[in-house]
Amino acid sequence: MASGGQSGGTAGAAGQKSTGGQGAGEIGGSGSGGASGAGGRASTSGQRSISFGTLLDAQSVMTTAQQLAKTLTDPSSAQWQAKGDQHRKYRFAAANTDEPYRLYVPTNWDGKTKLPLALFLHGSGADENTYVDQNSKQLINLAQQHGYLLVAPLGDKGAYGNFLRLTSPFGKPDEAAKLVAQITADSERTNELSEQDVINVLELVLAEYPIDRGSMFLFGHSMGSGGTWYLGGKYAGYWQGLAPMSGPFVQETGYPWDELRNIPLYVTEGTQAPSVDASHTLRDWLKSNAFKAEYNEVNADHGGMISLVLPAIFDFFDRSRLK
Repeated sequence: MASGGQSGGTAGAAGQKSTGGQGAGEIGGSGSGGASGAGGRASTSGQRSISFGTLLDAQSVMTTAQQLAKTLTDPSSAQWQAKGDQHRKYRFAAANTDEPYRLYVPTNWDGKTKLPLALFLHGSGADENTYVDQNSKQLINLAQQHGYLLVAPLGDKGAYGNFLRLTSPFGKPDEAAKLVAQITADSERTNELSEQDVINVLELVLAEYPIDRGSMFLFGHSMGSGGTWYLGGKYAGYWQGLAPMSGPFVQETGYPWDELRNIPLYVTEGTQAPSVDASHTLRDWLKSNAFKAEYNEVNADHGGMISLVLPAIFDFFDRSRLK
């Protein structure tokens, strides 16, 4: 298990924070260093594999995360393969911090059966606890009810590698290009660390728990929706389904759509959310291009749609699992 282990108990005041803004991430950041600073090496071509993402090479990021997990896993720990609600952390040397993440394992798990996995990405202004604790711990209750291991990384201080935000949703490639043109060494570094953190946490969980590799799902809200599109496409080999919530932060060009041809998609939006028009454009494009995509729109604003769509998202996970 990760160094530092779990701190136990329920979340404190951090879990009561607002879900934050409606953008798909902040471009600014701190720190220094080049494109390889997060651990995974930069693309050897010096180009972005996803036009609105980092320069990190996906295979190198995964290899770095797997090596980290091998170093930190400890089957002799009393907390190894623990059940229930857990606050975990691990030492992320590249970020010079003990990086937190939230983990929930169904309390009725028998300790042997392979678990389906749902990885959740929070929105801007939130942390790894915010969404897990809100609405009377709805996410935990759904994970318990459906039998899923739920993991929610912090993503360090970035937007999971995606540089898009509310000004550049689907259908606005010129606005996306403007944001990419504003990338600095600092903002590159920030998003690299964020991307690496998510994959680190995923590989830590995979090294500790028996996971059903045909039942791994990625979902997130707002900035986390942008992260779902970005990490879902760049690391498509992990996922059996993607469920981006109120955040069409992806573009038609410069994105590996072919990698998602056989991956079910469940796109949700609120009728009163500022991104609803872009979600309609994305919905229609996915349909016209014959993706395995479902669209669910609820009568709510950007934040209010969360509790309304989560039950349907877990139902989507259930029916998308490889049998």
